[in-house]
Amino acid sequence: MMDAVEASERLIELVRGNDDIANHGDGCDVGAMAAAEGDLGVAFPPSYRRLIKEFGTWDIAGEEFLGVYQTPAMGSKLLGSVAETLDARSQYGMPSDLIVVMFDGMGGLIVLDSSCVDQMGEYPVLVWNPGIVNRESMERLANDFGSFAFALCQRAVTRWRESD
Repeated sequence: MMDAVEASERLIELVRGNDDIANHGDGCDVGAMAAAEGDLGVAFPPSYRRLIKEFGTWDIAGEEFLGVYQTPAMGSKLLGSVAETLDARSQYGMPSDLIVVMFDGMGGLIVLDSSCVDQMGEYPVLVWNPGIVNRESMERLANDFGSFAFALCQRAVTRWRESD
């Protein structure tokens, strides 16, 4: 069984090997990564950190990940996970130990729960809906981000290719 960072490496290969149905940024440098973690008050888990470092933000076969990135129009403002997490905290009272990584398409947010760190430094992947305060009622999607993202993207690419 592959670990979370190994799954992230496989996802990088998947994105790069399917550039006709994938998009990604140029990556996130150490300074922007540190600023993102500082703004959020929590460190990224290793598998998410690896993907942000590589791509900044990315999508493949319709699966879109927030990541961390900047645009010329927004200047030094950190977008993606940082902006969406801070917005969810201020607008909806999302707990400060959750990090938004995706939208679930049904009004919920796919989040990393930094209050529950495993021995590899990874956080579980949960679905948070505005108003939910009890973590036991949150749906758990995976034990770590790398495995979650790789499996999701691998299925999406397979479906996309089979529909051609």
